[in-house]
Amino acid sequence: MSRQSRQGLRFQPAGGTRQKGPAAGQKQVLSIERLAHDGRGIAFVDGRSWFVSGALPQELVRVRVLAARSKVVDAIAEEVQQASPQRIEPFCPLAGVCGGCTLQHMPLEQQRRLKQEYLAEQLQRNGVLAEQWEQPLLAGDRGYRRRTRLSLRVDKTGCVQLGYRALASREIVNIRQCPILVPELQAVLPQLTDFVGAMQQPQAIGHLELLFGNTVAVLVRLIRPVTDVWQQAWRDFCNKTGLQLWWQTGAEPFPDQPGSRLAYHLADQALDIDCRPGDFVQVNAALNQQMVNRALGWLGVQPTDRVLDLFCGLGNFSLPLAQQAAEVVAVEGVTAMVERARRSAAVQKLDNLHFYAADLSQSLADRHWASEPFDLIVLDPPRDGAMQITSQLARFAARKILYVSCNPATLARDAALLSKQGYQLVRVCSLDMFSHTSHVEAMALFVKTA
Repeated sequence: MSRQSRQGLRFQPAGGTRQKGPAAGQKQVLSIERLAHDGRGIAFVDGRSWFVSGALPQELVRVRVLAARSKVVDAIAEEVQQASPQRIEPFCPLAGVCGGCTLQHMPLEQQRRLKQEYLAEQLQRNGVLAEQWEQPLLAGDRGYRRRTRLSLRVDKTGCVQLGYRALASREIVNIRQCPILVPELQAVLPQLTDFVGAMQQPQAIGHLELLFGNTVAVLVRLIRPVTDVWQQAWRDFCNKTGLQLWWQTGAEPFPDQPGSRLAYHLADQALDIDCRPGDFVQVNAALNQQMVNRALGWLGVQPTDRVLDLFCGLGNFSLPLAQQAAEVVAVEGVTAMVERARRSAAVQKLDNLHFYAADLSQSLADRHWASEPFDLIVLDPPRDGAMQITSQLARFAARKILYVSCNPATLARDAALLSKQGYQLVRVCSLDMFSHTSHVEAMALFVKTA
């Protein structure tokens, strides 16, 4: 929820003085009636809807108010006085404290069902009906995350806090273990925590990022100048632990050792895709491989097809598509990622793949690559969706459009636009890319019918 929405609107409604809501920090016992789409419990008291993190239906919980508006209260469960039969013991000792995995108290099957129900609700609300619901794409719910960002803060006593943001707080929870990280990142985390905690000038670090590809890389984001001795300490630590060291002082990260290569692998396609810390990389490698395979299967790529891949990123779909199609045109807004995608295509001799940098929130009228028809289109937009580009897709006369979404609300909105252009939603599925969180991913296939 945005900062603005939490603060509320400061006006007096017609008809009298607005009733004052509960104050932040206030405690109250609530009976939870049902779940919101993001997994928070909902209770209703005195005409207000209470959204409670960490609570399940049929529970009696003592909560602490985080923020309140006229009719909505955000709260967090601090004590479960009467537990739901569905409640389970979280596997991480920091669950309920760390702001990362907020649904560990809920059975995994219930989490996944909730996500699919939310996806179906959003489509229905926008008047979009799917011909066929496919089985969700699922993978292991632990040891799956190959990329993570660690925040750093030095408290008033000089102690270094390195970890994740706390639940409903800007405080940092010190992390020495994280069961959802891939084993390669779990192994280095305690050593990294000890090293940063003991080093001089920790305030020079904005954040750290860990990424596992063909090796484990660490990115050090610097917010002030450091000495050569300080940099050498990092080199010594990375040599000792086998980490590939990267720095970031501006927009683009760079390796400590020029020429260092970092990539992730798509085993089923025998492809390596160049990346850098800070790039958008799907964090769940197993789910990403399933997603690519299902996309290729749904599209049914023919050797004569011309394919347009929009919001292509590093070429996660483009490179596999180029192995099957006659030609692939791939478009991305981040120029640096386009350059890395071109390198990946060149190294793997995919000369039928052409990458372009373009702002896809703007008109395509002046883009030369948009002047010809395409047989297939792939969309993989950010959370705000692809409304501008979706309204222009009819010009390509593609027989199929595959939409990969990280936000069911914008997918449903854009699906309604495609429907108006003569495309029918024929297949849809959810993807549990982020187990134990409220994030919902989805894939949808549209076929031209008119």
